[in-house]
Amino acid sequence: MRIGIDTGGTFTDFVVFDPESKHIETFKVLSTPQDPAAAILEGLGRPEGQSARDLVHGSTVATNALLERKGARTALVTTAGFRDVLHIGRQNRPALYDFFADPPAPLVPRQHRLEVAERIDYRGEVVTPLDKAGIEALIAHCRTHEIEAVAVSTLFAFANPAHEQAIAERFRAAGFPVSASHDILPEFREYERTSTTVVNAYVSPVMGRYLGRLETALPADRLQVMQSNGGMIGPQQAASEAVRCILSGPAGGLVGAQAVAAAAGFDKVLTFDMGGTSTDVALIDGAPRSTSDASIGGLPVNVPMLSIHTVGSGGGSIAFRDPGGGLQVGPQSAGADPGPACYGRGELPTVTDANLLLGRIRPELFFGGQMALDTARAERAFNGLAAELGIPPEEAHLGVFQIVNAHMARALRVISVQQGQDPRDYTLLAFGGAGGLHAVELARELGMPRVLVPRQAATLSALGMLLADATKDYSRTVMLPGATEFTDVQAAIAPLIAQGQADLAAEGFAAGEIRIEASADIRYAGQSFELNIAFGESLLADFHAAHQAAYGYQDPQAQVEIVNLRVRAIGLVEAPQLPTFTKTKVNLEEALIGRYPVRFAEGEVETPFYAGERLGTGAAFQGPAIVVRADTTILVGAQDRAEVDEYLNLQISVGPA
Repeated sequence: MRIGIDTGGTFTDFVVFDPESKHIETFKVLSTPQDPAAAILEGLGRPEGQSARDLVHGSTVATNALLERKGARTALVTTAGFRDVLHIGRQNRPALYDFFADPPAPLVPRQHRLEVAERIDYRGEVVTPLDKAGIEALIAHCRTHEIEAVAVSTLFAFANPAHEQAIAERFRAAGFPVSASHDILPEFREYERTSTTVVNAYVSPVMGRYLGRLETALPADRLQVMQSNGGMIGPQQAASEAVRCILSGPAGGLVGAQAVAAAAGFDKVLTFDMGGTSTDVALIDGAPRSTSDASIGGLPVNVPMLSIHTVGSGGGSIAFRDPGGGLQVGPQSAGADPGPACYGRGELPTVTDANLLLGRIRPELFFGGQMALDTARAERAFNGLAAELGIPPEEAHLGVFQIVNAHMARALRVISVQQGQDPRDYTLLAFGGAGGLHAVELARELGMPRVLVPRQAATLSALGMLLADATKDYSRTVMLPGATEFTDVQAAIAPLIAQGQADLAAEGFAAGEIRIEASADIRYAGQSFELNIAFGESLLADFHAAHQAAYGYQDPQAQVEIVNLRVRAIGLVEAPQLPTFTKTKVNLEEALIGRYPVRFAEGEVETPFYAGERLGTGAAFQGPAIVVRADTTILVGAQDRAEVDEYLNLQISVGPA
């Protein structure tokens, strides 16, 4: 039995796949933010089956430790004279016109940024030998100040890691967990390399303790962890290289979204994952986009990851009156504890409360009827907000809905319009527990013709984890001129390919189950950044064409540099197939739950509510309507038409405003 587990801010999602019966079961439990493992252990007590299970887990532990600054007490060891590289950074202003804006504080305070005498030049040649005696004084400092993790990032370690290896070996022998830059990110750009290494050192002990608890509590199960790049790794590697799992939950959603979209016949989609705490959006044009140049919490994290944009807008986002007297929503969230006011413990108005009071959520139907909602409590929360704003409560309800939609529409423009893509050419694929209530209005705002809501919308991230392959990324800075013979470039990348094959073989993958994807980062000489090009004999020609597509021009006569070589080694895993369903004659009246008043911008409308589980393939209807599933609710506008496809996805043709 294989189980995908996605820990969200409000709910923890489970998808259980039985490879014998091919049956897929999904369910949710409330997250336990103070102890995320508790919700997982509660949920894993539910499915029946074999005693040994394959678990694939997307965790927010590393993300939260970084964003909340609750990681390990960390020290940085670096080349003498370079202790302030974290503070200097790129000297970019976070807010161009704000004279008082401060960049994010480094994770390592200056007193714990330690220098050691050594120097290796850009060719990898030793200029100043390593002062091994000086390392002992640094170890003493770390013991005195109860340092919990050590990051080692010396100048030009990507060209020659000998000094870094010696420093790391000595600190490990002294009992410290060590993250060394030549292991985490053996690439040039000392600020990004050092920042990524420090982030890894900062979050890895937290991740290690968490995974250790899960492994201890689940001794018979095989645990895998989702990475930010859309693949999975073992718990030991995830514990020591936790920086690779910063966006593991959203990455699972993107993997699931690609599979659902491809099955339904769409290769160009904007994904819209709205959960309880945040919304994640991404663009898929045949395949999801990847990046090795990301920033999390204002800190560079340059390991490969899927390109996902996140905003603090979710079902639990709190509505409030700002200092100027206007209505604002988020990014603060009520989370799972206390949660929205209607959950029975919170006091503050949220997006979920607004949807309830607008009539779009029925209190007796929420979460399949397993969780009664407190409408009176939500009304009290909004009455207080409306009084502060000096407006009727009904206007506050609709205002919250419209404002959170504006935040999310802006996020969708960031990953489409700002990247030169026209959203009108794409389908909006909506998932997450709250996504279905907002999708058609967002699509209408952006002029998108269609919304696709998967059958597995509320648990798509957990499903994506079951669809993910085992993936390992390797890179190396080479700085080769473009005129280098292709056989020499092949020789330079060969060790990375061999390492990837060996590592996957050690995990039990046969040669036929291993796929290698090689690429190179290339630029024109004098440029500051590169384009990633698939590896092959037409490398340079492909680079010129990619530069033309990205920037509108190319210069085949210009000098070219091959900067980094990259290898992705993929261990292919047998993934569950999405089931299809035969088209049958559907009687909409049999799926009708009832007709209830729902408030829209145009006014209140008596609206049919349909049970999603009773809508079979071929069912079609005109809006306005609301489809209620056990774990999510979908709004269809008056201008829209919905139809259920063979995968039981809801496809909505979006009408004009």
